[in-house]
Amino acid sequence: MTDGTEPSAPPDTALPRWRDEGWLREARAWFTDRLTEAGVDIGDAQVEQVRAVPWSTLLRVATGAGTFWFKANAVGVGHEAGLVAVLALRCRGHVLSPVAVDAERGWLLVPDGGRTMRQVEGASADLAMWERMLLEYAEMQRVAEPYVDEMLAAGTPDRRPERLPAVRDALLADRGLLMVGQPDGLTEEQHDALVAGAPAYAAMCAELAEVGVPSSLQHDDLHDNNVFAPEAPGGPMRVFDWGDAVVGQPFGTLLVTLRVVAHWTGLPNGAPELLRLRDAYLEPWTDGWDRAALDEACRLALRVGGVLRSDCYRRALLEATPAGWAEFGDGVPQWLLEGELPTPLEPAVTPAR
Repeated sequence: MTDGTEPSAPPDTALPRWRDEGWLREARAWFTDRLTEAGVDIGDAQVEQVRAVPWSTLLRVATGAGTFWFKANAVGVGHEAGLVAVLALRCRGHVLSPVAVDAERGWLLVPDGGRTMRQVEGASADLAMWERMLLEYAEMQRVAEPYVDEMLAAGTPDRRPERLPAVRDALLADRGLLMVGQPDGLTEEQHDALVAGAPAYAAMCAELAEVGVPSSLQHDDLHDNNVFAPEAPGGPMRVFDWGDAVVGQPFGTLLVTLRVVAHWTGLPNGAPELLRLRDAYLEPWTDGWDRAALDEACRLALRVGGVLRSDCYRRALLEATPAGWAEFGDGVPQWLLEGELPTPLEPAVTPAR
């Protein structure tokens, strides 16, 4: 700074309770009791709050018996704890088994899962690693199909294709939420165009449902920092951070995943390498559907999936402070525009000269 003053610190976007000493004592008492019940001596444990954002806070608990993680979620994504309990029971080996869960309060205590895929040098640009991860995740989705009712009972949002038009309509009806006419929000023209596109969007959702691929678990934020790398050669790649997850058409997962792959590799939309990742991911469904039907379902799932991401931001920010909304609120309108852009599987259209 040329005037000799110090730059101001960025505003704290955490929920007030994440910083409240009374709340932190209550949380610590809970995970202390749970670890003690599990036979872990935490007398000299080092506890550090490593993240505090509008939707969650994360505490690292370092003990002589290893590191554990306590996570608390805000109400809009509070289903994660209960969902993880279901997945640990029904999809063994695909997720970390929690030490303890308090589904009512949205609290989760898990052991350390090791390094994420992003933390392994070179893994984020390794297409073979992505392919393996997607295949294991797809197999998990297939295993989860019979347990949709249990996931819904745990509070996981129901975002099956037939429900998405109503979700989209509700988002479009809230002009303040979409920041219409404001910086980083929708313009009036964009809002009008999205409203006019409602029948076409509903038709795509109906086509997607008609393919008949069963609804299942859909992580909706599956990227290299939400997957643990194998602890040993041939070991599982376990997915975590399920706060964005929904019950829905499973293929919508690829919207985020392939965008992240393209980011790390520099691949353009529609690149053959991205199509090969799609094909590998869809392999577990080829026992019941032909490739053409699966490819079309995948195209539709990505085309309608921006609404899921927009609604996820809305849910994540339900309890946010003004600082939280200022930092992250533009995710609601910007993801709603996703359906107007080429998906990672579709080459960008070059304007005619």
